[in-house]
Amino acid sequence: MTKESKKEFIARRVAQELKDGYYVNLGIGIPTLVANYIPEGMTIILHSENGMLGIGPYPQEGGEDADLINAGKETITEMPGTSYFSSADSFAMVRGGHINITVIGAMEVDEEGNLANWMIPGKMVKGMGGAMDLVANSKKVIIAMQHTAGDGSPKILKKCKLPLTGKKVVDLIVTDMGVIEVTDRGLILKEIAPDVTVEQVIASTEAHLTVDSCLKVMA
Repeated sequence: MTKESKKEFIARRVAQELKDGYYVNLGIGIPTLVANYIPEGMTIILHSENGMLGIGPYPQEGGEDADLINAGKETITEMPGTSYFSSADSFAMVRGGHINITVIGAMEVDEEGNLANWMIPGKMVKGMGGAMDLVANSKKVIIAMQHTAGDGSPKILKKCKLPLTGKKVVDLIVTDMGVIEVTDRGLILKEIAPDVTVEQVIASTEAHLTVDSCLKVMA
């Protein structure tokens, strides 16, 4: 798969975790693509910390509205009933535990479910955004990312090396190679992509993986 098709593949799989009536926050990058793959007939209310509830899919070319943007400053569409509010109200929703699922990217995740995704020491950082609040208060946190870094090094580690966004906050990791559940017993490989083997997933992962006895192929 190309880099772009890998992103779409991950977003499609994450969308399968959504349930009717859920309030969901989609982080910057791959997570924003999930909005395009919400199952037909399902009502999902997408939340953005910049003050919007009811985000729709990306607009068609020529139909962009510069006033409608997500947290990543990308143009989006609005669904019927969309509401707008201040950033303070938006974070009150997050901190009040009203978000069912947060889908977010990562630089590193480790076998305890720790997450690092907001800074690399020595590089300019604009801020952590809403990531820390979201992972600390959402009912479920799903990581949507490519399995390895650009140089091929693992992103799923025994222990995160970068400054943490949250401790023991990750519930599920969805990559272009597989689906991994974070449990008290460690990381469980639940699904693998159609074009990879278990051995390849393990070789691309620093953390220890337990292969589920009912391992499936990602649909």
